[in-house]
Amino acid sequence: MSAVAKATAQAAASHRFIVNLTDAVFRGYHHGRKKHDDDFEAMLERSRAAGVKSMIITGGSLHESREALELAKQHGLYATVGCHPTRSGQFEGFSGGPDAYLEELNKLIEENLKGKGRVVAVGECGLDYDRTHFATPEVQQKYFRVQLSLAKRWRLPLFLHSRAAHTDFVKILREEGFGEDGGRSVGANGGVVHSFTGSIEEAAELIQMGFHVGLNGCSLKTAANLDTAISIPVEKLMLETDAPWCSMTSTQASKKHLSSLPASLDALYFPQATKPEAFVYGKPVKGRNEPCVIGGVGWVVSQVQGVSFETLTEQVWKNTVDLFKLDELQQ
Repeated sequence: MSAVAKATAQAAASHRFIVNLTDAVFRGYHHGRKKHDDDFEAMLERSRAAGVKSMIITGGSLHESREALELAKQHGLYATVGCHPTRSGQFEGFSGGPDAYLEELNKLIEENLKGKGRVVAVGECGLDYDRTHFATPEVQQKYFRVQLSLAKRWRLPLFLHSRAAHTDFVKILREEGFGEDGGRSVGANGGVVHSFTGSIEEAAELIQMGFHVGLNGCSLKTAANLDTAISIPVEKLMLETDAPWCSMTSTQASKKHLSSLPASLDALYFPQATKPEAFVYGKPVKGRNEPCVIGGVGWVVSQVQGVSFETLTEQVWKNTVDLFKLDELQQ
């Protein structure tokens, strides 16, 4: 086995992924229409072949958090519980009102803190000012603060979303006691700002506050994105796919760094895909990001940071296990 292949095999055994497996696209539905057979199990098999050892399934609403927990229990994975900023209006539209919605989230956490398929983070929560047509900034801010109380109550890390809202995002975190050491002084336990596409300065501020920064395909689109990726200390880095979104494409700045990816790994991380209309069971579907792509994300980050793939993935593995307290994965 070559040095590269050996390092990759060791790294692949340690990969951890943050994905959105509740999306109907993994069941064959595209834009609400059934296009092909359910291939959820085949997708999981591809991920295992690419070195995915486990996954965190993100909850983006009360309903989705329940789905995430059910999937996590079925497949021995992990889940988050929370409400995405673009869906934060659901608090006020809930039949029992905002307090009842919060209590339902709270009960989901309380009842699923141990064992198979457990909750490991509060979220996805935060602010998204690119899509205020779904929820106004005021509504997003109000229910972001509300969900921070769950992290304090249950001493869980946060799975955070920040898009075009950095100033208000960090202002709220600081006001709620998360300005240092990830909020541990108020009972919280840090967290990760996922799918990060901000500036070097914004990343530095979040790291100074005690948070990790998560990178995926969307985080590596432009030259400026790559500069930010270079600036993030490996000790504060996490890798993700945000599947089925944030695909890595040929037009992105990351593409040139994938040219050095060994062919054997390219076949695992980017297996040949077919259009939904030409679906073949066992092959990925074009336009749908999958967990197996995580290796490609890690490869690009290792290349731009100038560290070995093995070194980077082993440190990211440690970061993830430590933050989300996944000690059993070390056994």
